[in-house]
Amino acid sequence: MAAATVVSAGALAAAALPASASAGHGKGHTPGHASGRYQDVQLLSFNDLHGNLEPPSGSSGRVTETQPDGTTKTVDAGGVEYLATHLREARKGNRYSITAAGGDMVGASPLLSGLFHDEPTIEALNKLDLDVTSVGNHEFDEGAAELARLQNGGCHPTEGCYTDKRFEGADFPYLAANVLDEKTGKPILKPYWVWKKNGVKVGFIGVTLEGTPGIVSADGVKGLTFKDEVETINKYAKVLQKQGVKSIVALVHEGGYPASSSYNYDCDAPGAGDGISGPIVDIARNVTPQVDALVTGHTHNAYVCTIPDPAGNPRMVTSAASFGRLYTDTTLTYDRRTGDIARTAVKSANHVVTRDVAKAPDMTALIGKWNTLAAPIGNRPIGYISGDIGNSGTESPLGDLIADAQLAHGRELDPETDLALMNPGGIRASLTYAASGSEGDGVVTYAEGFTVQPFANTVNLQNLTGAQVIQVLKEQVSGVNQAAPKILQVSAGLTYTLDLTKSGADRVVTDSIRLNGAPIDPSATYRVASNSFLAGGGDGFTTLGQGTDDLVGADDLTALERYLTANSSAASPIAPPAANRITIVR
Repeated sequence: MAAATVVSAGALAAAALPASASAGHGKGHTPGHASGRYQDVQLLSFNDLHGNLEPPSGSSGRVTETQPDGTTKTVDAGGVEYLATHLREARKGNRYSITAAGGDMVGASPLLSGLFHDEPTIEALNKLDLDVTSVGNHEFDEGAAELARLQNGGCHPTEGCYTDKRFEGADFPYLAANVLDEKTGKPILKPYWVWKKNGVKVGFIGVTLEGTPGIVSADGVKGLTFKDEVETINKYAKVLQKQGVKSIVALVHEGGYPASSSYNYDCDAPGAGDGISGPIVDIARNVTPQVDALVTGHTHNAYVCTIPDPAGNPRMVTSAASFGRLYTDTTLTYDRRTGDIARTAVKSANHVVTRDVAKAPDMTALIGKWNTLAAPIGNRPIGYISGDIGNSGTESPLGDLIADAQLAHGRELDPETDLALMNPGGIRASLTYAASGSEGDGVVTYAEGFTVQPFANTVNLQNLTGAQVIQVLKEQVSGVNQAAPKILQVSAGLTYTLDLTKSGADRVVTDSIRLNGAPIDPSATYRVASNSFLAGGGDGFTTLGQGTDDLVGADDLTALERYLTANSSAASPIAPPAANRITIVR
């Protein structure tokens, strides 16, 4: 394991490489490549694609780039037709090239993929020549059985085959080292995989965040146990070492927060300080030095940083944002004599998936095939809006609209329904006024609604005491949500003050909480509507999981469609809500 003998980035590079090699400067060190002992291995990686086959729209389809003079600009990015072209171009001249991913390839997908349970995305990844990926939390949105179908193939158990051909499944292995079957205690999919070529061997260990059960519906993780990421990686690193595989990459669906939003921010620049924070830092600092690099994800941020391993040696940790907007190109210099990576020679950089290159014809054909099947459903109008209804801010106009839609659906099921709560993470896009495709300005299509709410959660009713309602609001900013608050979107009639100058649960001002102008009575019973994810205690809202007298309604997208249909028309579109139900004190 070369990393254990690293003394400094420059010194060992000069000492370890043959005379014909040179240590470059930049992100990591660029080795020369002798024909004998050292072999450059290209590692291309990306993460959090979320089924975005077509170019993402709005801010989801742009990246920020820092210019040489320190200013920034945004660049349009993403789309699998362009991603394929960029990856294929990057591989040219690299005889030893591996393509890996950091999870969330599917789930929360736009209609083009999500309508067909992400079969189109798996087909696209096969064509991209993806070699291996870890699972992410969204791979469990539809449960372990559906994940197994994506891996192994077969038509959908209830909807059957979407085309005249049987779905073949993924050509690449999904790795789930820390996801165990509760009954057997064994990983539900392969824990690791080894890439081999001409005597060069690189092992991959794949894990998702241990906290996956808290951010996935209870049904999605039923019968599964999620183990600690570090312990699991270290366990299988030992297994690989015993098999003679000394070059190891961890694919970790957990991430960090760089100090800059620019994809080309230099975490390791002088004066940058720590450069990156978040869960991945502790993971990287504790994963065994036997692991040579970490490909990460989950936070949808872009970074290429070195974080010291437990031996104090620098180790590359990367993430390529999300939605196929970036890919990471890492050079691992393999030492044929030791079978390990000469870590002082590792270099890495993120690259933009620009849209100024030719589209990959096979991806264009794939998108066209699935769009033909989706169009009759996706183009159907479901409502009308008078302007953009955004999904940003502590309280968003779209969040209020969705909460109102769920309150209305709740009252269809039970007229005594009092209020509705919506988790911000369940809202995946904004509703835009401008025309797209065959629709007119202000028209909301089923495809747009699906993009906003792709999870197929049901709208559930349950009884909570007033004290429990107050506790739910406090859980937004306390417990597991204290460091990164999750502010629920609330239906009309529910108001309160959020004082951000305070800390923890005190940020919710209890005596400000009102329902239709009246204080919440701690001893009274309230009928609350929320999606099934929240009703199961998801996102750290454990009190919501304690409700009684449950009643299950239609799925959340149906509730939104019914609300838009009932409350809007071409002549009288819905205006964006004012987003003034939560008073913010800063």
